[in-house]
Amino acid sequence: MIAGMSYDLSSESWGIVRSFLPADWKQSAGELGALRRAREIRNEEVLLQLLLMHTGGGLSLKQTAMRAAELGLAKVSAVALFKRLRAAEPWLRHLTAQMVEEASTKLTQVGGSGRRWRIMDATDIVEPGPTGTSWRVHYSLRLPELACDFFEVTDAHGGESFTRLQVKSEDVVLADRGYANRQGVACILASGADVVVRINIQTFPLSRSDGGEFDLLSCLRRLKAHRCGEWQVSFEWKGHRYPARLCAVRKSEINAERARKKAKRKNSRNGYQTILPETLELAGYILVLTTLPSTDYSTKTILEIYRCRWQVELAFKRLKSLLAFGHVPKTDPDSCRAWLQGKILSALLIDRILRCGRFFFPWGYAL
Repeated sequence: MIAGMSYDLSSESWGIVRSFLPADWKQSAGELGALRRAREIRNEEVLLQLLLMHTGGGLSLKQTAMRAAELGLAKVSAVALFKRLRAAEPWLRHLTAQMVEEASTKLTQVGGSGRRWRIMDATDIVEPGPTGTSWRVHYSLRLPELACDFFEVTDAHGGESFTRLQVKSEDVVLADRGYANRQGVACILASGADVVVRINIQTFPLSRSDGGEFDLLSCLRRLKAHRCGEWQVSFEWKGHRYPARLCAVRKSEINAERARKKAKRKNSRNGYQTILPETLELAGYILVLTTLPSTDYSTKTILEIYRCRWQVELAFKRLKSLLAFGHVPKTDPDSCRAWLQGKILSALLIDRILRCGRFFFPWGYAL
């Protein structure tokens, strides 16, 4: 709908999209300088349409300028539109933040008094040319609605960490091994929330619940195929010991062999000639750490819950395939940030329209 609409000011489609924007979207444009010295663009509505045509609609700056002239929206050059995009970055950032906050509030209301299930992950955005990865989008997806409730844009040095995410006591955060560090998990637990996170035992050392040495391999070797196991463990961070449960399941032989080959390739890329036998043996298992109580969540349930983490990977695939989110077509840092904010705003609008569309209006729009 965002990419295919005509962007005519009188268009019913644009009116529907506009209804999903934050209440202060017009006022904030002036307050944040998006229209400062914009003689060629008459108001904030036209400006937002042009920005969405470029970022959400996938048009180049030149194509956007030509389409704007054809529709009678504005007579603006590609260079002038580029300057508008850079100047609008604070406004676009404000709009996306407002939409995430509003969505989070509504999702909390839908969820009632139960747990809030959130998947945390990050994806890389690449600039053109030989520079490689230049930006990283950190993203939290809410279950079961599959709606974004947090995001942050950083450069390529912005590491994956739970410390970025603001959590509440009713939250349960799911994540892959990139987030399995003791500082981040301890930060989540300090807020009263819980985690379900896959770990690498070399980077996340565990002890028995009493603090004694935990012989993981001897425990794993007793696991039979298609059987899962669980052990009460703990980890230490800054002098404090945190109790947890380690859930594990043996991979199929095909998947285990694939994981061992991947571990060997990674070891070779890092400049090592040999790999420890323990590392190859551990590659044959899935290890998931959780702080959820066993009285409410069995070992099998925890492992089934962890499978939901793949939903955020599918969300990234949708963003990159449908919205061309994977490669930023700019090299100027300010315009890159504005372009990314515009892409995220388009994704949030589509997300909100789809959620609303689950309970469709026979007349085509909300009253």
